[in-house]
Amino acid sequence: MTVTPPPPSAASAPSSPLALSALSADEARRIALRAQGLLGAPDRRGGVRGVLRHLGAVQLDTISVLARSHELIPYARLGAVGRDAVESAYWTETHAFEYWSHAACILPIEEWPHFAFRRRAYRSRPHWYHDLPDGVYDTVIKQLRTEGPLTATELGGAKNGGEWWDWSATKVAVERALMYGEVVCTGRRSWKRVYDLAERAVPDTLLHDDLDDAECVRRLVAQAGAAMGVATRADLADYHRLRTEQVDAVIADSGLVPVEVEGWGKPAWADPAALADPPRGRHRTTLLSPFDSLVWDRPRTERIFGFTHRLEAYVPKPKRVHGYFAMPLLAGGRLLGRVDPAREGRTLVARQVSLQTPKAVEPMAQALAEAADWVGCTEVRVELVVQTELRAPLVAALNRAHDRR
Repeated sequence: MTVTPPPPSAASAPSSPLALSALSADEARRIALRAQGLLGAPDRRGGVRGVLRHLGAVQLDTISVLARSHELIPYARLGAVGRDAVESAYWTETHAFEYWSHAACILPIEEWPHFAFRRRAYRSRPHWYHDLPDGVYDTVIKQLRTEGPLTATELGGAKNGGEWWDWSATKVAVERALMYGEVVCTGRRSWKRVYDLAERAVPDTLLHDDLDDAECVRRLVAQAGAAMGVATRADLADYHRLRTEQVDAVIADSGLVPVEVEGWGKPAWADPAALADPPRGRHRTTLLSPFDSLVWDRPRTERIFGFTHRLEAYVPKPKRVHGYFAMPLLAGGRLLGRVDPAREGRTLVARQVSLQTPKAVEPMAQALAEAADWVGCTEVRVELVVQTELRAPLVAALNRAHDRR
C-alpha cells in the first residue's frame, strides 16, 4: 500500500492522518467491515445507541421474520442483545427520531439539524399525492399539543377504509407535519408511528433549521463516509438518498480523502480515520437483515463482496430465487451464503439455504443456532438446501451446535 499525506481539508478530519492513495480490494473490504462495526471487538459499552450513532441510520421495515430489521442491525454487531432493550435504547430520553433518510430510518437525535434541507424541500413541494382539506392540519397540531404523543389511530383514524394509500385526512395531515418537521415520530406502538410535536421531542439545542442546504449535505456525506469507511460518489449519495450532484458539490470539503481501489474502476473517497491504522480483529459470524446498511446498496455489495443480493419479499412467489426474506450469511469477512428463515412456534425453520462453498456449512450452522437462541427457539429445522450434497453436513453441524447449547 502506498502511503501519502492527505490533501488539506476544511472539514473536521483528524489533524495528521495517513491517507492511503491506493487500496487493494481486500483492504477496502476490511475497511468497510470495520466501519460498519462487523470487524474487531464490538462496542458493548456503547450498546445499541452506540451502533445507531456510528451507523447514522438504521432502516425500518414492516417485515418481521426472526425479528424486525431495526432489531437485527444491533444483533448482527453486538450479539444477543435483549429485544426489549433494543427498542428502549432507540426510543427513550429523546435519543432518536424517525425520518426519511436511506428510507424510513431511525436516526440519532443529533442529526436533526442535518435534515433541515429535506424539511425545507418538503415545505416548498408544490404537489402531493393526497389533498389536504382546510383546517385539518391545524386541528392535528392542536390535538397533539393538548393530548401529547398519539398514533394516527388515536388522532382519529389512519385510513378511509380503502386500499393501502387511502389515508384519512388526519393521517395525511400528520404525515405532512412529519415531513415539514413540525411533528416528530418518537417511537412505534404496535408498529404504529407515535407522533409528538418537535418542540417537545427535540432538545432545544438541536431544534433549528439554521444549517443551509450545502452544510446539511456536507455533514451527511461526511457521516456516510465514516459509516462506510471507503465509498464511491454513488455509495455516498445512496446512504442518505442524496443526489450525486449534491455529493459532488461538497465532497472537497467533507473531510474525506480520494483513494483508488483495485477493481472498482471509479473514483472513491475514504474516511481518514479508517485509513489511520489497518483493520484487524475478529470477524462477526452472523445473519444480516436484507436492510442492513452493509448490504442495502446492491451495486456496492456486488462490488465489495462479489455477492448479488436482492430482497424478494415483494417479488411474486413463483419468481423468487432465494426466498421471501433471504438473509445473507456473513462469516470471515465474506458473504458465504443466505437463508430464508421462518418461525413455527419454537422452531426456527430454514426454508431455503444456499451456500457458496462447503466451508460455509459450519458458519451457517453457528449463525442459525445463535439466531434461534436469540428469538427463543429451541429447535432448527432445515428444509431445502440448494447444494443438496451440503444438506447432511449442515444438519450434522446444527445437531452439534444444539448439543453445545
